Amino acid sequence: MRISGAKFVGSSTRVSQKPSRRLPEFAFIGRSNVGKSSLINMLAGSSKLAKTSSTPGKTRLINHFLINDSWYLVDLPGYGYARMSQKDREELRAVISDYILGSPELMTLFVLVDSRFDIPKIDLDFIAELGEHGIPFAIIFTKCDKQGREATLRQVEKDSDILLTQWETLPPMFISSSAKGAGRDEILSYIDSILSKP
Repeated sequence: MRISGAKFVGSSTRVSQKPSRRLPEFAFIGRSNVGKSSLINMLAGSSKLAKTSSTPGKTRLINHFLINDSWYLVDLPGYGYARMSQKDREELRAVISDYILGSPELMTLFVLVDSRFDIPKIDLDFIAELGEHGIPFAIIFTKCDKQGREATLRQVEKDSDILLTQWETLPPMFISSSAKGAGRDEILSYIDSILSKP
């Protein structure tokens, strides 16, 4: 897939507030500071599309970006930021749940996981919830440039074994680096394959 156009079209906290033009949506979510905004910019081919920040928990809104005038890339708030108050965490959870469970245009939710570490319980619990609600999802292992290829592959294999303790089959999985552009073609081809289905 070639990205010929990418633009921000709106922020929301409820499904009822999202852009009125209904198109297929591919959403991205992960723990705070997992590299979500950088990945979105890499996929879109723009360094300024999604705002990046070194401060975890910065994104509190659902941001829609129109891609190729035919589908939305959706940036969801990060979860699991420990310094956020309980009240703020609950409000953020409500925003995320409202979108994931309430948007009929959601085609796939990409869950981002740091490729350097064992997949944490908060991610496993979140993925389990997706399964309970029948939400289609894929996993993107981020920041693979921070370590060697062999170390990344070993960690992905280890995380796969962890996931197989909960799942009979693994979801689609991708290895990415926003700094190196790794995984871009594979992720966009996967999106294209879903869009091409009759």
